[in-house]
Amino acid sequence: MRALVADAGLEQEILVDSAGTGGWHVGERADPRARGAAARRGIELESVARQVSEEDFERFDLILAMDASNQHALRQLAPDEAGRAKVRLLREFDPASEGSHDLDVPDPYYDSERGFEIVLDMVQAACAGLLEQLRSVEPA
Repeated sequence: MRALVADAGLEQEILVDSAGTGGWHVGERADPRARGAAARRGIELESVARQVSEEDFERFDLILAMDASNQHALRQLAPDEAGRAKVRLLREFDPASEGSHDLDVPDPYYDSERGFEIVLDMVQAACAGLLEQLRSVEPA
């Protein structure tokens, strides 16, 4: 998403961050296989893992989950109904996923290198759809 936002020249309007619902990898960089898949597409994954905080629900207009389990965990963490309403599944924004009952992005961690490519395909499609939707929203 950061790369798409940068390519669109919208870094001043759209803030993108990444965090996990668990603290297992806090302080670590992305999995080398994920970084490799992204690098092959000209994308550098520079972020360091952090855990979602209650403040994120105040700081961001949208909190995206990769799967239903994380969506549930994020809604549990939200401080109020307004925070829970900000939590959406990433693939809701992929036009090709419209009408699908399974909007989960699978965790490729225990899969092959190909699993990371497949996940990146899903994420890129959803991020492109999200950016298109954000661009169509009138500024506040």
